[in-house]
Amino acid sequence: MKKIIAIVGMPGAGKTETAEYLFSKGMPFVRFGEITEDEVRRRGLPLTTDNERIVREAIRKEGGMGAYALRAEPKINKLLEANEVIVIDGLYSWEEYTYLKEKFPGLILINVYAEPKVRYLRLSKRSIRPISLDECYLRDVAELEKLNKGGPIAIADYTIENNSDNTSKLYAKIDSLLSRLSINLPADPLQSSESTDALK
Repeated sequence: MKKIIAIVGMPGAGKTETAEYLFSKGMPFVRFGEITEDEVRRRGLPLTTDNERIVREAIRKEGGMGAYALRAEPKINKLLEANEVIVIDGLYSWEEYTYLKEKFPGLILINVYAEPKVRYLRLSKRSIRPISLDECYLRDVAELEKLNKGGPIAIADYTIENNSDNTSKLYAKIDSLLSRLSINLPADPLQSSESTDALK
C-alpha cells in the first residue's frame, strides 16, 4: 500500500524542517501552505501572517473545513502515480484528516512537537515574517479554535519531540521513525522527477 506521511503540529514546532528533510531524502511533498500563499497573491495582498490567517479562514468558510484536502487531492494523486511514499506538509483540520484518511488508507500522521516557549522563540527570531511572542500565542488560539487543528495532533500515529535547535537530533529521530515504518528511500534522492514539481 502506498503511504502518505502527513506532518502536523503547532507553528514553530519544526514541521517544514521535517518536510524539507524528507524531501532531501527523495520524498516529494505537497505543501498546503502554498494554497494559502497563492490565494493571498491572487487577491493582491502582501504575504503577512495576518493576511495568511484571513485567507486560510476564508478558504475554509467558502469550501468547508476540508477545503485544503479537496484542493490538494489532484496533486496528491499525481505524485502517488510515480512514488510509493509522499509527504503532506500543513494538514491542519480534523476534516482534512478524515477526508484524506477515507481517500488514502495509507495515511500516516506524524506530530512534530515542541513546547510553546520554544516555538514562540523560534517564530520571533525567524528571518522571514517574524512575529512577537503575543502574536504567537494568538496564532495558536486562532488555529485551535477556528481551524480544528487539535484533532489531528491528538490522534497522530507518531510524535517526534523537537525542543532542541540541533537539527541533527531532529534528523536522527526522523530516520529512526522511517526505519520503524519500513520505508525504503530512493538510492538517489534526485531520481523522482516529480519531487521538484511538488514545490511549484
